Amino acid sequence: MKRLAKYRRIVIKIGSALLVDRQHGLKSDWLASVADDIATLRTNGNEVLVVSSGAIALGRSILGLPPRALKLEESQAAAACGQIALARAWSQALGNHAITSGQILVTLGDTEERRRYLNARATINTLLKLGAVPVINENDTVATTEIRYGDNDRLAARVATMTGSELLILLSDIDGLYSAPPAQNPDARFIAHVEAITPEIEAMAGAAGTELSRGGMITKIEAGKIATASGTAMIIASGKKLNPVSAIAAGEASTWFKPSGNPVTARKRWISGQLGETGTVAVDDGALKALNSGKSLLPAGVVRVEGNFSRGDIVSVCDTSGTAIGRGIVAYDASDAARIAGCKSGRITEILGYDGRSEMIHRDDLVVFASGAREKVEGHA
Repeated sequence: MKRLAKYRRIVIKIGSALLVDRQHGLKSDWLASVADDIATLRTNGNEVLVVSSGAIALGRSILGLPPRALKLEESQAAAACGQIALARAWSQALGNHAITSGQILVTLGDTEERRRYLNARATINTLLKLGAVPVINENDTVATTEIRYGDNDRLAARVATMTGSELLILLSDIDGLYSAPPAQNPDARFIAHVEAITPEIEAMAGAAGTELSRGGMITKIEAGKIATASGTAMIIASGKKLNPVSAIAAGEASTWFKPSGNPVTARKRWISGQLGETGTVAVDDGALKALNSGKSLLPAGVVRVEGNFSRGDIVSVCDTSGTAIGRGIVAYDASDAARIAGCKSGRITEILGYDGRSEMIHRDDLVVFASGAREKVEGHA
């Protein structure tokens, strides 16, 4: 495991199709091999967290549900049965190595709302401090389409950023990123290293996935954007073989994503990992230059305000062409932000009738993306 030794804290994400067979249920031998890998990592001094899919897939096997798209209530029932079985399986597999595991079920709000985010982080950190392996999954028994992650790739990225993990490993049914979906293009080129997730890298991702998993390469690239922006390295690797983490350490083909070189505070790590924004603030060239040099966003540099956001919400910051250059916590409601856009800070009290903050977004509440990771905001040219 020398190749992974430098990463003190590692998150391993496991997809449903790797862990559960549609006809035979849990792949016990494969799970045992992953537990072997985790035990080896811990012996070498690494802390390990697991984000494990499989509750719905396992539950539908237990309940004998047909191989078709499930209704919401069927998915929730399958998750309720499958989660118990999944937790027991992890407990037994890790217990064979005298490793204690702790189950944590989260919903979208647990990582998107600051207070709940801090509570979840404290629980996970306490488990690690006590020598346990946290096994984390989305709480599919209560999550609906409107309030769910939708895939455990992005959940794993949020867990990695939340816990300050240095490495995220996404075990998949494919060995990494290709220049095109290899199933459709036999000439697709394997990409071993990704310096930054550019629009060209995103275009390489296909919409692949299996009936047991909601993910695909697209969601893995989205996870990479979240992780790398917060200083976490990421690997996409095949999990089809036994002992897949040992295979990565031994040099098996995989795609490594380089983390951002910029130090990120805990607060900015939360901001950068947000899965959605409630609005957009467009800025002029002068403000863009100031933001790139580490300054706050003042109302004078704002040329357009869109969305229905409230003070304290996360908004996207874009340039005049609609390219997102960052995101931050806005200090004004959308209506007031629109009223003071383009005005000097000294006029805020005159315009709004109260003494507001001089910054639209303070630099401590702002994350500016690396230039290679910038992309068009929906709705703009």
